[in-house]
Amino acid sequence: MSQNLLAMAVGIKQKSNVDKIIQKFPADNFTIMLFHYDGQVDAWMDMEWSPQAIHVMAANQTKWWYAKRFLHPDIVARYNYIFLWDEDLGVEVFHADRYLNIMEDEGLEISQPALASSSSEVHHILTVRQPTERVHRRLITGTGWNSCNANSTGPPCTG
Repeated sequence: MSQNLLAMAVGIKQKSNVDKIIQKFPADNFTIMLFHYDGQVDAWMDMEWSPQAIHVMAANQTKWWYAKRFLHPDIVARYNYIFLWDEDLGVEVFHADRYLNIMEDEGLEISQPALASSSSEVHHILTVRQPTERVHRRLITGTGWNSCNANSTGPPCTG
């Protein structure tokens, strides 16, 4: 049995990127669960990994709608880690096993891979990779109306 779960809401327009994402997650360590929001389940059957994946279809829903209904505690309890990802993430430099090792070493129970500011659209500065750190849990900056410092306890400084 797989130790971890990768779940994504997917549409056929992102098929190529979803394939790239799934290729980053070793089949012997991850169960793949796809939530098809566009009804196009059969169009995924040509992917090598598709027969082993769990496919759920409900038209025009969001990942959180699916998660609430299909990632029930009884289902996810068997997994060490659950990855609930967007279908449009770039994974060129992502390595699932290395990421899991970091999570375990750092005692992280919830996390998000950092974004490379040069190759990703950044919506929240906290999500940008800090090149000098293995893990960052807060952002320290002295600019703007809501400056972050070492004593900050709330968003946007600490997520």
